[in-house]
Order: sequence, then structure tokens, then C-alpha cells
Amino acid sequence: MRRLPVYLLLDTSGSMTGEPIEAVKNGVQVMISSLRQNPQAIETAFISIITFDSTARQLVPLTDLASFQMVDIKATGTTSLGEALKLVATCIDNEVAKTTQEQKGDWKPLVFIMTDGIPTDEWQSGLEEFKKRKTAYTVACAAGSGADSNLLKQITENVVSLDTADSQSISKFFSWVSASIGVTSTKVEDAGKEVTGIGELPPPPSELNIVT
Repeated sequence: MRRLPVYLLLDTSGSMTGEPIEAVKNGVQVMISSLRQNPQAIETAFISIITFDSTARQLVPLTDLASFQMVDIKATGTTSLGEALKLVATCIDNEVAKTTQEQKGDWKPLVFIMTDGIPTDEWQSGLEEFKKRKTAYTVACAAGSGADSNLLKQITENVVSLDTADSQSISKFFSWVSASIGVTSTKVEDAGKEVTGIGELPPPPSELNIVT
């Protein structure tokens, strides 16, 4: 069974307090529920949650959809995006099965990053580590006016932005992530092909702007 690993890197810094963090928790739940309705996704998609504030931690290791349980998250502290990138690189090393001569490994992981602010740590060193790992695609979402989409462009060419980090926009982002994971899992299951960029994903809702 080749798994499709999906890593969600979620900003839980203090500026996410209140409506944004509740919307993120809700968005993850809705995303998991909708993916559980998708026969291809339930076969292949494995989800991990990494949060970053003053430190980065993997709250949920790579878990199949059937057993996935969201943990409570709180908004506090600063924005250690570099540490989160370093951590996801380590998690990919430890959790994603590599292809060997004997067997096909997992599919290349998908990484979705959502942040409402500017990194407060030495994020370039984290980015260097992250860039050494192969992903099928990485999408970064700049949520609200405090986030810097130009900075996120240095992490990945696939950047989307939300004008506001309110519950409606954030929930639209997660439904698009859910649709993107669904499309990718169908493609790997049915065609044995990986999706490589945002152009092959479902068109984002109007709240989500593609940053060019």
C-alpha cells in the first residue's frame, strides 16, 4: 500500500487567537470528514498536523483518515516557521517510506502551510533543510494582511492568499485543501501519477487568491 502523506503546517501564534484558531480547528475537522467520504482518499491519504508558535511540534503523526483524531490547539507566542520547516523535513525522513529495489515507497508528500504573520525565527535555515526533501507539491497560504506572500514565494511557487483570516475564509481554504488532497489521491490511485503543482488542482474558491 503506497501512502499519500499530507503534512499540514498550521500557524498557532498569538495573532491567531479567537476566531482564526477556532476556524482552523473546525476546518481540519471538516476536511477530515469530507476526505473520509472519498473512497480513494480513505485508501491512500495519511494526515499529519504540525503547529508552530514559539516552537514547532508535530501534534498528530502521519495517521490514516479512519483513525485520525484532532487534538486541541491554542494560539500563543511567536511564529517559528523556520522550525516548522525543519521539523517537517525530519518527519518526512522518519515517516515517509522510500522506494527501494524491493518495493515502491510512499508517494511524494503534499505540504500545506498556513500562516497569518511573518516568521520570527531564522526561517532560511529551516527552508534549506526543507528544500532538500522532495515533495509532490507544497502550497503556502498567507491568511490576512499580516502575512507576507512574497516571503512564502521563497518557500514554494504555489502561494495562495486570503484577504482576511476570518472563519469564512479559513473554512474555504480547508475545503479547497480537502478537494486538492481528493484530486491528488484519485490521480495516484487511478493513474499512478503524481500531481506536481497548483495548475492540476481544483480551481480555488473566490476567497482564495493565487499569488503570481
